[in-house]
Parts: sequence; C-alpha cells; structure tokens
Amino acid sequence: FRWFKPAARSFVKVPFFGAVSYLTLAVCPFCIVSAVLWAVYRRMPYAWIGQDVLGIALIVTVIQIVRIPNLKVGSVLLGCSFLYDIFWVFISKMLFHESVMIVVARGDNTDEDGVPMLLKIPRMFDPWGGYSIIGFGDILLPGLLVAFALRYDWAARKTLQSGYFLWSMVAYGSGLLITYVALNLMDGHGQPALLYIVPFTLGTFISLGKKRGELRNLWMKGQPPRVCTHSHPPPKDSADSAAHVISS
Repeated sequence: FRWFKPAARSFVKVPFFGAVSYLTLAVCPFCIVSAVLWAVYRRMPYAWIGQDVLGIALIVTVIQIVRIPNLKVGSVLLGCSFLYDIFWVFISKMLFHESVMIVVARGDNTDEDGVPMLLKIPRMFDPWGGYSIIGFGDILLPGLLVAFALRYDWAARKTLQSGYFLWSMVAYGSGLLITYVALNLMDGHGQPALLYIVPFTLGTFISLGKKRGELRNLWMKGQPPRVCTHSHPPPKDSADSAAHVISS
C-alpha cells in the first residue's frame, strides 16, 4: 500500500466481492499460489518455512488490527493469559493425563501440522532432531503490549532510549531466553512461555512508567498528555507590542 498508492486507492467492482483495489487483484494470485504450494508440500521436511511465513503474516496482521488502549487493559489481558497458559500446560496434565496446550499446539491427535497454532524451526544441533516450537499466543499477546509501547513513544516523541519500545523488546527477548533455559533444564518438557514472558514485559513496562512518573497516564489514558497552546497567555513581549499598537 505504501509503495503502490495509486493502485491501492483505485478500485474495480468484482462480482460477489464488491469493490476491490487493483493492488489486491495484483497480489491475490501470489497469495493463492503460496497457500496452495504449502498445502501440497506441507508434509515435506522443508514445509516449516511455508508454515512460518503464513503464521508470521497472520501475526503481523492481527497486531496491526488489534490495539490495546492503555496499560490497564494490557495488564488484564496478559494477566489472564498468564494464568490460562499455566493451567492448560501444567494443571491440565493432572486432570487429563496429558498437557492439553501442547497436544493442541502440535496437532498430535489430528494427524495434521498444527496450523495455525505455532511457528517451528528445526533443531540445528540436536542429535534427536525434531523442532523447536512457539505458539502464536506467546508472540501475539506480548506483541500487543510492545506495539502499544511503540505507539506511545511515537505520540510522545520519545527517543529510543527514553521510550518504552526498546526496553519492552529487550524484556520480551529476555523472557523468551529464560523460557528456553527452563525447557532445557526440564529435559525438553513443554513450557508455558507466558509464565516467563509476561513478568518480564509487564514488569519492565510498569517499573519504567513508575520511575518516570508516567504510570498513571499509561494506566488510564494510554496517551501522552497534550498541552493546549490556546490556553496559555501570549508572551509578555507580544502582549506589550499588541497594547502599543492598540494605543497608537
């Protein structure tokens, strides 16, 4: 859309679909071919590439569309997801004799590939092979908070160091690193990534906001305070000049 604005803003009426932009018509064949190729070759060893491409496209689209308005909503969302992830990975194993979250993510009982539940990449130096996997929720939900941080930084005109986006990204990466450390320490048993990611990302955001005195504004409004220029009196020099002109 940014590169081909004329084509994106020109529309043609298509039966059943209505008004469709020329850009959409041009891109549509490539999208269909990509999806069909993945469906045909999804059981090949290299099919994980197509699956990850489709998954990343979906994740980016959701983050563009869904936005959290303030830190309070983000905290409730991530807090509930934190408890949800722990329950279905650990506690469900006691109730159903297997981890429901892991079974659903891998598609073990459906003879399918787990789409669209996860991203996966082959283990490079593992003699037993297999894949390292991460669920969409472990990327999407913290991603909404990171996207909120980026929007706030732009609105407040903050630099990279003084903003929240960079530190949210560092916190997310640290939480993900701890997840894989715990995975190795527990002999490869699936871990609820949000158990580690949520405290890092949310804790970092709240701590920085409190330290900078912006926590209340982040929590309630989700936007930087805006100063109304019309409410301020004009500078003294300007007022004196105006009075001199009027008296003259």
